[in-house]
Amino acid sequence: MLKKVGVIVFTLVQSFIVVGQEIPLHTEQQLENQTDATQEETEDDTYWQELEQFKKNPVNINTAEEDELKQLRLLSDLQIHTLITYRHLLGKLINLYELQSIPGWDIGTIKKILPFVSVSIPVSVTDIKNRFSGGEHTLLLRVSQVLEKAKGFDNSNGTAAYKGSPQRIFFRYRYTYKNLLQFGVLGDKDAGEQFFSGAQKKGFDFYSAHLFARKLGLVEALALGDFTVNMGQGLVQWQGLAFKKSAAVLGVKRQSAVLRPYSSAGEFYFHRGAGITLRKKQLEATAFISFRQLNANVTTGELSNEDVVSSFLTSGLNRTDNELSDKNRLAQITFGGNIIYRGAGWHAGVNSVAYQFSLPVQKRDEPYNLYALSGRQWYNTSIDYSYTYKNIHFFGEAAVDKNTATALINGMLLSVDTRVDVTLLHRKISKAYQAINGNAFTENTNPANETGLYAGICIRPSAGWRIDAYGDIYTFPWLKYLVDGPSRGSDFLAQLTYTPNRQVEVYSRFRTESKQGNQGVLEAEGRGMGSATNYLAFLPKKSWRTQVGYKVNSVITIRNRVEMLWYDKKGPEQENGFLIFFDLLYKPMLKPLSGVLRLQYFETGGYNSRLYAYENDVLYSYSIPAFFDQGYRYYLIINAEAGKKLSFWLRWGQTILQNRPTSGSGMDEIPGNKRTELKLQVRWVL
Repeated sequence: MLKKVGVIVFTLVQSFIVVGQEIPLHTEQQLENQTDATQEETEDDTYWQELEQFKKNPVNINTAEEDELKQLRLLSDLQIHTLITYRHLLGKLINLYELQSIPGWDIGTIKKILPFVSVSIPVSVTDIKNRFSGGEHTLLLRVSQVLEKAKGFDNSNGTAAYKGSPQRIFFRYRYTYKNLLQFGVLGDKDAGEQFFSGAQKKGFDFYSAHLFARKLGLVEALALGDFTVNMGQGLVQWQGLAFKKSAAVLGVKRQSAVLRPYSSAGEFYFHRGAGITLRKKQLEATAFISFRQLNANVTTGELSNEDVVSSFLTSGLNRTDNELSDKNRLAQITFGGNIIYRGAGWHAGVNSVAYQFSLPVQKRDEPYNLYALSGRQWYNTSIDYSYTYKNIHFFGEAAVDKNTATALINGMLLSVDTRVDVTLLHRKISKAYQAINGNAFTENTNPANETGLYAGICIRPSAGWRIDAYGDIYTFPWLKYLVDGPSRGSDFLAQLTYTPNRQVEVYSRFRTESKQGNQGVLEAEGRGMGSATNYLAFLPKKSWRTQVGYKVNSVITIRNRVEMLWYDKKGPEQENGFLIFFDLLYKPMLKPLSGVLRLQYFETGGYNSRLYAYENDVLYSYSIPAFFDQGYRYYLIINAEAGKKLSFWLRWGQTILQNRPTSGSGMDEIPGNKRTELKLQVRWVL
């Protein structure tokens, strides 16, 4: 018995060292699936900042409340509930290894959470002066550039389309005191934007500043400057990072405090103003107000003959004359809040958000835009709930918008056994429902025009083995972009993970999805349809991936992935995709140098069979490129630590395409088949 306990303790200690150095594997998979679904990478690095902060100031597992544990995004609501119940029944934990005794907490969960929690004696800090003087100041500067000259920088005709230099520059100053206070300022210049010249005489194209404090007596949270608001299950408002379908089948519920600090480079999904959360026993109330100048495409209305907003521009790019003409064209005032009452194992909340625009919104006159958001005002209201009964956790949200269109999400997490967990989620969202900052667990990017049922299961049959599987069936009652009729689809995934010891982790997964989309005239005639217009056909896509990670010793880890994809197999648009990569991670403990090397080959029939792969990057950064056509990819990252205060990173990456005279498209097109990126970063802890 003592030998068994010793093995477990040794495994957990080693896991603390390994996991604490890099992003959890399941998070990488969630990010890959998210990028595949939205075809857009998030620039919100708040989660990575928080993880590092939690490593420096771990959450006290004996005193942490529900909201604080949710911020880790590593525990399900059932696991949080069982921990709190365990504390109430048996008292505080003596050491972290007692986590093995909590129902529903398997070794895999404990490995993930160990770097970010502690059982230390809590230190009460209420002195404001200490908060402002006892923290850590950090300066970060990042410069990156694609070394080849893109078409947008070509000035052979006298004037380049991109007005600025090809460097991207990011600067951030941040002060943090434990998890109680942070403030800072950042500036971001995208490649092609001007810097201290032309339209940007004040330097960076984008500036952001924030001050965020927690636990000031009655004030649970105070936000000044830039912040995000996350309410309910995302039907009304969710601006923070939130995942959708992945092998983490229990991660279907949105979890976050209502107010969160914002200090990232993304220029759209946040509020700018003030917010406050007050808490008195079981009652919690939040209110916020924001004023933003947004980039927007402004045209002349077809009926009103006045300026109208045809689309919001979320990229934040201001490189060309056209992009600069769209900068800050729309003023937006936002205000709202929520009230939450928490009982023993349950909560109920009311949420509301309202928008006022300086110009009316009017989308293009297309059939799929029939129910699109319009007008100078918009608002959404909802109620949300959660309830835990023994080993079952229920949650949901019901929302209504300005035009009384409705949206409904209900879900359940069920711990059938210590080795089996099940999740169910149903959503029914009207074809007319609209939410500007909605981000719920849906197939669509935004919660609109969808009815679906999701079911997932996680089975841990024996030590080291884990099976995750889900099925999702959905319909879209109204037209969508490039889908000229009501449509439907399905998505199924099964993944087997094997971790026999702390050195080896293997997973293999198979995913199949089929969704209806337009088939053009030529395809229709090829099938003998003779159609003069688009008709809907199922476009099946199947993929199989296997990844192996092996820790050779305390210094070297190697990883290998092989993935294959089949798009519209045996159909008129048939394409196949293949990707393989090899990673070498060199991370010695207590040494000044570490590094990561990747070698990769990919080959696909076109964009429809593209494949995504998570790439390591400098601290707080990552990338998930889409790979298509045929070529090679490699990158090298070197991290040097000059003492405890100063850190340097260098990242060199290159993609080499086969049989292609150019790479990229539009103004980002590069002559030749190579694309090379160089990134330098320095961080100074004052």
